Amino acid sequence: MDNILIIEDEEKVSEILKAYLEKEGYCVYCTTKGLDGIKLFDTIKFSLVILDLMLPDISGEEVCNVLRKISEVHIFMLTAKSTLEDRIEGLNLGADEYLVKPFSPRELTARVNALFRRININKSETKVYNNGDLEINYDKRTVKMRGVEIYLTPNEFDLVQILSASKGKVFTREQLIERIMGIDFQGFDRTIDVHIKNIRKKIEEDSRNPKYIITVTRIGYKFGGE
Repeated sequence: MDNILIIEDEEKVSEILKAYLEKEGYCVYCTTKGLDGIKLFDTIKFSLVILDLMLPDISGEEVCNVLRKISEVHIFMLTAKSTLEDRIEGLNLGADEYLVKPFSPRELTARVNALFRRININKSETKVYNNGDLEINYDKRTVKMRGVEIYLTPNEFDLVQILSASKGKVFTREQLIERIMGIDFQGFDRTIDVHIKNIRKKIEEDSRNPKYIITVTRIGYKFGGE
C-alpha cells in the first residue's frame, strides 16, 4: 500500500482528501504544519506528498526545499496562487504538479491514481542507457554524469527516461505532458519547457547548446546523445 502525506492547514480540506484517497486504497497521513510534516516524513516512507503553500509555521516552499534535499518523493503543490510565474516557481522548486485552489477532490484523486499507474509501469522496466559519459538507470531511477550522480525530480527523470528510451524520436509537448502528467492534465503549455530547462542545467555541459535534450523547432523535443 502506498503512503501519502497531506500537509494542509485547513483540516476540512485534509479530511475530504483523506476520505477520497483512502477509498482508493491509499494509506493517508495528515498534518496542519510544515515542521510536523517534515518530522513525519523522516519516520515514514511516503510515495507522495500533497503540500499546501500557505502554512501557519513555515511556508510550503520551505518544506518543498527540505524534502527535495533529502528525497525524490513526488510532490503535488496546492495553492491559491494561480499566475504563470507562480506555477513556474513551483516547478523550479521541484514540484511535480501544481493544483490551484479551489479544486475538485475527484480531480486530485484522478491525478494521484494516474501518478501511481506511471510509477508501477516504470517499476516493470529494467534498462540502462550509457554512452560513456551519461548513464541512466531506468530501474534504479538514477542519472550519473561521468560517474557522479545527478539529482533529478521525479518528473525530470520521467522526461529523461521517455526521451532517451526512444533516442532520436521526436515528441511533441502534448505527448510528453500526456505521458508524464496524464491525459487529463489541465496545466499550462510551458510546463514541459520549464522541466527541460532545469534538466539541461543539470546534465548538459552547455545548456544553450545541448547535446542530449534537443529542441525540434515548432514540434517538441528529442534525445541526441551522440
